[in-house]
Amino acid sequence: MSAQPKFDLRWMSIEDYLAMELDSDIKHEYDDGEIVAMSGVSKNHERIKLSLARLLGNHLQGAPCEPFASDVKLKIGNYLFYPDVMVVCNDTSTHDYYAETPVLVVEVLSKSTRRRDETLKRRLYQSIPSLQEYVLIEQDIVDVEVCRRSEGWMSSHYFLGDEVVFESVDLTVSVAEIYARVDNEDMQIFTQTLAQPGHGHLNDDESVAGAELRQ
Repeated sequence: MSAQPKFDLRWMSIEDYLAMELDSDIKHEYDDGEIVAMSGVSKNHERIKLSLARLLGNHLQGAPCEPFASDVKLKIGNYLFYPDVMVVCNDTSTHDYYAETPVLVVEVLSKSTRRRDETLKRRLYQSIPSLQEYVLIEQDIVDVEVCRRSEGWMSSHYFLGDEVVFESVDLTVSVAEIYARVDNEDMQIFTQTLAQPGHGHLNDDESVAGAELRQ
């Protein structure tokens, strides 16, 4: 067995980072020379990511736009991240392991990543010329935040009973579809409500109530 090359994890070139990542058992993101190790994710995190990736994949079947989950990197200048989900149209990158022109980027929030997703990543993602929507999804409560370029990156929030329109890919899905199989208090109440007689769907009052579950 050949010896593995040694890397200086205090600072690293993009080329060395990409080489290291091919052989690493742990994912790392790249912050302008700094290496940031990624922690594991919860079942609810994975359920949300896979549900949305499936919905996007089915919708974009045969289309020029292509969805990717969290094993493909996104390069923004001297930064490389692993978005939970992204959709790329007219990919200009010739690199096999990262993309550069997403129209949609999704991050599922957790305690360990929230600050990074809401600050550094939000700022850098929104600087990408091709990006049309940045989406942040809570996992411990039901809340889908969509920031659209067409709306000056203002936040719109969606809750149980709502439908979310992803304008960048012309897809409309219900919040309940995104949170399919997720086990948190909001979804438990939602499921129990639907199981009661006469509750085949949510009415307008229940849609509003869904937004108030976490208050």
